[in-house]
This record gives sequence, structure tokens and C-alpha cells, in this order.
Amino acid sequence: MDKTHYQQHSPTQYRPKGIWGAVLLPLDSTGDIDWSALQDELDILCESSLQGIYTNGTAGEFHNQTEDEYEKLTAIACEHALKASMPFQIGISHSNARIAKQRLQYAATLKPAAVQFTLPDWSVLSEYERQEFVHGLQDAGNGTPLVLYNPPHAKQRLTLSEIASLRKSAPSIIGAKLPGGDDLWYRERERLLPDFSVFVPGHFVAYGRPRGAYGSYSNVACMSPNGAVRHWQQIEEDPTGAQELEARTVQFMNESIVTLAHRDGLSNVALDKLLAAIGTWGPVDEKCLWPYRSATRSDVERLRLVARQQLPELFA
Repeated sequence: MDKTHYQQHSPTQYRPKGIWGAVLLPLDSTGDIDWSALQDELDILCESSLQGIYTNGTAGEFHNQTEDEYEKLTAIACEHALKASMPFQIGISHSNARIAKQRLQYAATLKPAAVQFTLPDWSVLSEYERQEFVHGLQDAGNGTPLVLYNPPHAKQRLTLSEIASLRKSAPSIIGAKLPGGDDLWYRERERLLPDFSVFVPGHFVAYGRPRGAYGSYSNVACMSPNGAVRHWQQIEEDPTGAQELEARTVQFMNESIVTLAHRDGLSNVALDKLLAAIGTWGPVDEKCLWPYRSATRSDVERLRLVARQQLPELFA
């Protein structure tokens, strides 16, 4: 895939596709962001076979950064991605809608492929307020493509009909990160949101891609960036094998990762960083920014072996 394809289209024509990897935060011995290690991580991600990278999703701990850290992280990621001709998206989410808009105004000057946003979640928005919010983002972005970030753990989960309504009033919304669904859900997506870039979880792409999923902001890529891309390609080349690998990946996630979350009360951030530590592809370990609990080192070492036994294709 031509990684610069998004530059060839107008913003409202652009539709991201494929497997995108999260920029996670490596921490130093004091628990602060390790900026040198972050640059090493970005070099690895930009040299990978990912279709793009993105900052400040859940895995990127956007909710727990200072504004200085946010701007520094965004600038560094932009610099590395542009140098490598790697498409990049910038997360601008914040529980304060006004800060989210300020972040978008800054991000838009860096010319990302798109920006990702969540709905402000401290006080849940009414339908009128949602419309006001996306109008404000569209104006602040000055044509920058917008991607709605509405995963299962969002406080306000939108229906496909509600997303279609937002898109009608704000055409800059060209895609969304969603949990996916069954065949009925995909048919409804095609009816309500044709030509709309729907991204689903990384361990559901073999089911979703034949039904119209465009790609994934992938949790599987947290564990193995290149392995997640190989799986995405396998869906077309060997659909039966891809479905079988997906079944084992779902089993691993349910039995090893979700079970651990229930046992220790780990957040989604902790789970994604655990996956990165299991993968050992870069300088990101299991540690989360204070005050969030992290997986234990013994769990990382144990699950590292389990993952390679159950999912060897991802680590080939």
C-alpha cells in the first residue's frame, strides 16, 4: 500500500484503511515519559509495515497528560512520521470540550491524515450538544478529516443512526473507531454509513473485513505491529487460516488478558501496555502513568510464553 495515498485526496474523500498502530508512552524509572525511548519507539513503528500510526488514543494515555506533554508528544510523533512518510493521526480528545478544540487547532497545523476525537465525557452531551461539538471541531479543524473514537468503554456510546446524524451535519467526520457487531450490524452500517471508514478491534478483523470493516486501530498491533498487518493481509490470501488465527487470538484475549483485568482491576491502558510488553518489539513495557495500576512483571513473562505458544504467526 502507498503510505502517502491520503495526500492525494481532498479531506472529505480520504478514507483510512488497514492496520494502524498506537503510539504508547514508555516511562522512565521515575514514572515520567521517557522521551528518548519514545523516539526509539517511533523509529520502529515508522519502519514497520503498519498503514499508519496514531497518538493519544486510550493506549496512548491521552487522559493523563499535561498540555505541555501533549504538545511535545504530538510534535515529536509528527516529525518522525513525516520524515518516514508514514501516515499519522493525532488524538485531540479531552473531557473539556474547549481544550479538545484548542488541541485540534494545534494539531491541524501539523497536517495529519486525520484527527481522532472522543465526545467530552464528564457531563454526557445531549443530541443538540453533540451537534454543537462536532460543528465546533469541524470549524476549528479547517477541513482536517475527523475520526470519531467511540469504543466499548466510552461513557457515551452512539448508535449507527446517531453517528450518521453527526456525519450529515459535519461531513469532515470520515470514519470511526467502533466495537463492530454481527451481520445485522454490518448491514445496518452499510445502509446508514456507506463510504465511511469503520475501524473495529484488532482481534475481530477477520470477521469484519469481509463485511465492510476498513481496518483497525489495533490492540493486536500493540502486541505485534507487523504480525497484525500480516493477519490483515491473510484475510484476503487465506481467509480460512485468518479466521482460525482470529479464533485463537480471541481465546488468548479472553483467557489471558480479560481474565487478568478482572482479577487485578486493570484498565484498558494497562492491558494495551501489557500486550506491548508481551510483544517485546520496542521500548514500551507494562508500566502506566500514575495513579493507574500496571500488570506485574511475572504476568508479563508468563504471558509472553503463552502468546508465542498460542499465536506463533504473530511473532514470525
